[in-house]
Amino acid sequence: MDTLTSLGLCLGASTVSIVRVEGDRHAPGSRPRIVDRSRHAHEGDPKRTLQRALAQIDLAGVDRIAATGRRFRQFVDLTSIPEPEAVERAYAFLKPPGVECPAVVSAGGETFMVYLLDRAGRIANAAGGNKCASGTGEFFLQQLRRMDVSFEEAARFAAVETPHPVSGRCSVFCKSDCTHATNQGVPRERVTAGLCRMMADKVLELLARVEPGAVMVVGGTAQNAMMIDYLRRALPGLIVP
Repeated sequence: MDTLTSLGLCLGASTVSIVRVEGDRHAPGSRPRIVDRSRHAHEGDPKRTLQRALAQIDLAGVDRIAATGRRFRQFVDLTSIPEPEAVERAYAFLKPPGVECPAVVSAGGETFMVYLLDRAGRIANAAGGNKCASGTGEFFLQQLRRMDVSFEEAARFAAVETPHPVSGRCSVFCKSDCTHATNQGVPRERVTAGLCRMMADKVLELLARVEPGAVMVVGGTAQNAMMIDYLRRALPGLIVP
C-alpha cells in the first residue's frame, strides 16, 4: 500500500487523546491527513482508559504509534516524544497559512505553559505559571462539580460583563470564594464567569512578555468557550485550532 497510517497518543493529566493520521509512504515529508480523533477523560486512571480506547481501534492497520504527554508517556512501552517537540510539530501543521505566532499556550488540566517561538516556528523558550492548581482545567471542573454545574451547561453560559471576582493566587482561597458566593445567592453563571475570567488572566500573565501578535491556545482548557471569549477581548488575533 502507498498509505502510511500512524497513531498519535497524548497522555495528559486529565484526558487521553488519540489521533490517526495518514500520509504518503513514498513522500515522508508530505503533509499528513487527519482521518480520526477521539478524546477520553481518564479521571486518574490513564492506564485503563488507554486500554479501553485502543481496544476500539484496529491496530493491525496501524504502521506506527507514538506517545506524548508530560508524565504518563513514560509509563508506556512505546516510542515517545516530549511535549515541547509535539507542540512544535503540531504548530507547523495547525497554524493558518501566512500567520506566524510568537507563542503557543498549552492550557491543560494540570499546568499552563507558554512556548515562545522563533521566526522559524521552533520553540526558543518556555515558561510556566506558579505551582498552584488554581486556574487549571481540572480545578475548573472540580469547582463546576461543587456548584452542581455540568461542563455542557457551563459551555452554554455567556460571558458576563460583571463576573464574580475569585482569587487566582491560591486554590484554597478560590474554593472559599466560590462556596461563599453560591451560599450568598450569587448566580452560578456569575461565579462560573469569575472562574473563567481568572483563568484567562492566568494566560495573559504568562503572555505579559510576549511580543504582540497572533497567539495559539491548545490543550483541553481551550474548549472552555467562556475563557476563550475573555481572552479574545485582550488578544484579537487568538487562534484556537
